[in-house]
Amino acid sequence: MTARTAPVQTFPGKGLGNITLGASLHNVLTRVKSHPQTYPAIDLAYSSSDPLRKPVVLHLPSNGLRLRFDGPDQRLRLIEVLDFSKVDLVYKNQDVLKSGKSAEPTTSPQGPSFRHVYNRLFGPSYPGEYVPPADQSPFGTYVLSYPGIAFSFPLQHSAWSEHCDFVALLSSSAALSATSMAIFQGSSWPETRAKLFTQQPQYPRSSAVVSKARDSFADEIEEFHILGAGKLEVTRRTSAPLQINLGETTPQDLIAEFGPPDAIYRKNDRRISIHRAAGGDPLHLSPSPGRGMDIPDTDHSSNNSVTDDSDEEISPSSVSDPASLPSECFFNYFHHGFDAFISHPTTPGPAFPTSGLADPSPQPSTSQLTVTKIILHGNVPGSYPFNRHRRSRWAIHLDQSGNGLTSESPYDEISSQLRGVWKGAYGNADEERAMQRPMVLNRGWGDSPENSVEFLGGWEETTSKGPRAGGDSHDGGLGNTELFGFPGLLFEVLKNGAVSCLTVY
Repeated sequence: MTARTAPVQTFPGKGLGNITLGASLHNVLTRVKSHPQTYPAIDLAYSSSDPLRKPVVLHLPSNGLRLRFDGPDQRLRLIEVLDFSKVDLVYKNQDVLKSGKSAEPTTSPQGPSFRHVYNRLFGPSYPGEYVPPADQSPFGTYVLSYPGIAFSFPLQHSAWSEHCDFVALLSSSAALSATSMAIFQGSSWPETRAKLFTQQPQYPRSSAVVSKARDSFADEIEEFHILGAGKLEVTRRTSAPLQINLGETTPQDLIAEFGPPDAIYRKNDRRISIHRAAGGDPLHLSPSPGRGMDIPDTDHSSNNSVTDDSDEEISPSSVSDPASLPSECFFNYFHHGFDAFISHPTTPGPAFPTSGLADPSPQPSTSQLTVTKIILHGNVPGSYPFNRHRRSRWAIHLDQSGNGLTSESPYDEISSQLRGVWKGAYGNADEERAMQRPMVLNRGWGDSPENSVEFLGGWEETTSKGPRAGGDSHDGGLGNTELFGFPGLLFEVLKNGAVSCLTVY
């Protein structure tokens, strides 16, 4: 979309070219990064202290575009054209900016005039919204809205009057050409503005799905509901909810519902297994008999496509023959936001004591491969694995009322509630403190495979005391996170308290 490229179609209420409202941040950013000649510069802005609840902004300065995504779901809510000289826009075979514009770049590029917008492009409109200048500037801004699209025109503040005919006013010398254009979902900008980041997007997370038959793509996942006892319910955009039972759901079940995985990796790395020691080791991981507090492998083998001694890539086409799968491997669903660990059945984690569910029964010995872990990726801006997966949203249902924790909850809140739920599972206070000490996980050393696990300092009791580090803290570029375990759940947490990854086992 750089200047002088092929014209880009404008679709009010839908998108700009192949960038569609409702698309996920992962989808858009992956598309943009795959065309470096078209998009030579990419700027991403987000809140370092609250990246999951405040908007994320993707700025493409060489293309004159700014894209705004909501924080919790990371879906595109607003497309803005800030520099009309850097992108050739077309609406129904009409140039949005009249031909004859100078080929030389200007310091303040002009957009289409009101007359061109009103007479040639979109026609009559209801009166718009005037925004007075915030400083001593002689110009305010008049926002002219149509369904799904709006233009901002500088207007001399001295000329503004609520009783003026806005058509005559914007056609006069008191108004300048448009300085920006916005594409959004809604009937007008004033009506949409208050619910811009909260209303349900009309279009799916993948731009490719918009123009193709629904049957050719697996339905997209909206949210994972973690019920405990190895049970997860998956809500989807159009299909009925689906239940995944750890130790029972097969790889073929996943493929039937979610399509073939984007990648498959053999699991060989067992460096974390040293922390499963029992007996006299003070770091034993079973606080009480039968509660299933064993900490699972955290090598998700999905953070890149590099093969090494730890992980071996397998062709996704091999899943058509279950016998060709190794005894342990990962199904990587990057576009769905999760990975599934495929192995021989194991007993899942216990039920939440407040849920009313029964603990799972031990799984019988069988050669049938099943899903034994689900890894849900947060795609948190600023985290080491950012943009490897699209964001996966989840909710933990601790009781039958439906109240619980969500993927946007700060870890301090999650920890507080889970400590209360599991308080009776610990033998004594010392055992409880030992189990809640975080393990430090490094994903950022350049000489380590990106999908491997590196531990720094083992269990660090001091980091669990007092509030977590704020957004301004850093780890020297190592990409360190902390692992916190509860029965059936393993949280990977960033310095700002955001949950980067949740493993359900």
